[in-house]
Amino acid sequence: MKTKERQNAETVGAFIEALWNDGKLESTDQFFSGQIGEAFSDRSYELEDVFAEEDKATARIIITGTHTGTFAGHPPTGKTVRITQFREFRFLDGQTVSQRGWFDTGTLLPQLQA
Repeated sequence: MKTKERQNAETVGAFIEALWNDGKLESTDQFFSGQIGEAFSDRSYELEDVFAEEDKATARIIITGTHTGTFAGHPPTGKTVRITQFREFRFLDGQTVSQRGWFDTGTLLPQLQA
């Protein structure tokens, strides 16, 4: 029998895979999230960690890509960058009832400096 935390972690993994397959993983409430797809066109994703406790889970996703388009006012640099994205989930009776995501721009933006 799986624990609630294990079930929730598996649900998170499946959710993230579905977002990736639909090309929507970079979608967050942050105003620049739409620029991620344009600025890092060769991006790839890796689900690095899922932390689950009770009816909550947080996923850490690592995105790597080449800076080929403008992002947050920074022109293309051709540099390969590593972007951390976090996604937070809440569950009720094994179903996802809410989720939100955000990017760690504090580590991304310095990588785009000339």
